[in-house]
Amino acid sequence: MAHQFAEIMFTDDVKMAQEHIGSRAQYERFTQGAGPNDALSEQEATFIEQRESFYMATVNADGWPYVQHRGGPAGFLRVLGPQCLAYADFRGNKQMISVGNVATNNRVSLILMDYPNRRRLKVLGHLRVKDAADVAGEERTRVDLPEYKARIERVMYIDVVAFDWNCPQHITPRYTEAEFAALTLS
Repeated sequence: MAHQFAEIMFTDDVKMAQEHIGSRAQYERFTQGAGPNDALSEQEATFIEQRESFYMATVNADGWPYVQHRGGPAGFLRVLGPQCLAYADFRGNKQMISVGNVATNNRVSLILMDYPNRRRLKVLGHLRVKDAADVAGEERTRVDLPEYKARIERVMYIDVVAFDWNCPQHITPRYTEAEFAALTLS
């Protein structure tokens, strides 16, 4: 079974660029030998639930990409199933760029970073947005963060299409205050 992330991202233009630098054969083997990487395993779920932030890219109606940082307490991005993520979208600057973008094109790309361990997970999916007032019961409980005092305005659902782990090369280790303190105490 082919690697879904590569199937989506390795367009004809990307394949031509890979051919130009001599990496096409390597990535063709990768595409056919790995995968399908379209359903999150326990490894991805654990990684995701430990993150305090991620970056999300959308594209507007004119084709311009937009990347935004989303943050909260560790685990605010929830794994609801092997092909579904969700998070509570807190009150922010009210620009509504990502929400507006997905009205035309609901494709999103996420990058989740583990800087201390130099790991990166890339996720492709489709974003669905619900007003917080329309989310109740167990559905609301699955994304609620009662200990976090930010106001939830929307619930964002990401239907996972593909994912890929990225190599650690060029990731500079960075540490939160708590991570740094743990390093200096040991």
